[in-house]
Amino acid sequence: MRQAWHIASKDLKLRFRDRSAFIIGVIAPLGLAAIFSSIFNPIEEFQFVATYAVVDLDGGFVATQFVAGLEQFGAASEDVKIVKAASREEAIALADVEPFSSEEGVDAAFVLPPGFSDAVQSDNPVALEVISGQAGVGAGLAIAFAEQFASEMTYARIAVAGFESLGGTDDRGAAGLRALATPSPVSVESVETSDKELAGKTFYAAGLAIFFLFFTVQFGVNSLLEERHAGTLSRLMAAPMRRSSIIAGKAIMSFVLGFVSMVVLVVATTLLFGAEWGNPIGVFLLVVAGIISALGIMAVVAGFAKTAEQAQNYSSMVAVILGFLGGTFFPVGQAGGILSDLRFVTPHAWFMQGLGDLGAGNVGDVLPAVGALLLFGLVAGTIGLVGLRKGLQS
Repeated sequence: MRQAWHIASKDLKLRFRDRSAFIIGVIAPLGLAAIFSSIFNPIEEFQFVATYAVVDLDGGFVATQFVAGLEQFGAASEDVKIVKAASREEAIALADVEPFSSEEGVDAAFVLPPGFSDAVQSDNPVALEVISGQAGVGAGLAIAFAEQFASEMTYARIAVAGFESLGGTDDRGAAGLRALATPSPVSVESVETSDKELAGKTFYAAGLAIFFLFFTVQFGVNSLLEERHAGTLSRLMAAPMRRSSIIAGKAIMSFVLGFVSMVVLVVATTLLFGAEWGNPIGVFLLVVAGIISALGIMAVVAGFAKTAEQAQNYSSMVAVILGFLGGTFFPVGQAGGILSDLRFVTPHAWFMQGLGDLGAGNVGDVLPAVGALLLFGLVAGTIGLVGLRKGLQS
């Protein structure tokens, strides 16, 4: 084992001198994580803000109730503002203001025409206008608010009609108020489960970290072919050491490079971008298992490659394909279908899944993902070891 450590130490010194591992393992993923975070975080941190105008040309009981409900909606949120307009023309002018202009406008305007209350309390149809100059979340919410009010009025009218058909003699308005005050027989209850989706900053930090990890660990495995090409491998073979020590030394070097890269990225993205990786113990288990899986897969590629250039090209192709299929650049799981299921044939998807489970639960929840990653490393590593041993014998 001491011989393996000597080989790993020698290779690490050489690798740190040319700084290529540092660029690929730290600089590249950190830079891309910064770019993706700056692009997508404004979308993720979107805050709803809206201003609505209301024009009450009726002044009746039902119109007053509508305005009161709208004002109550605005008072419940600091981000919603309700203003009053004197005429329909003023409401159109306010809604016609271009977004991001210096003039103050509204997202939508409600217009209650004359005779609105009387029409609602009778059998006559009436229109509640929703005026908006541009499409958007604010305009959509205004339409939904008006449709909800219209549904309630329709419900009250049906209830009053049924009451009158049974011989009721009360005032229509009083009967309508009783209908509206009657609670619905069915209530909708929203129950939130633990959120296993990674936030944008964490998603891109973790995805790029595991993506570039495969490029980082290939330095060690591919160095066997580089040494064979340079002629130094034959000298190592002639030395009094086991061939397994040579392979172990390269594996140790790759593991150290991968571990240092991942630790630096976890700390840097947490401090610089506010990424939330989760419990350190769970993250440690996932990082170690992820490195082992990357080592195994890269060993398969290097073990059956003929030259160092061929191994590097094949390793890069495998790393890119697995990275995209595993959802390191976009959440493949949200796409559904066969692509969502295929992602779990990659260690990348299990790493991301483990981080999501860790954020929603505790350390024990990452064990399935850790087990899957170790299985990748064990199976692929065994196959890769056969190829690497053959390469040492040739």
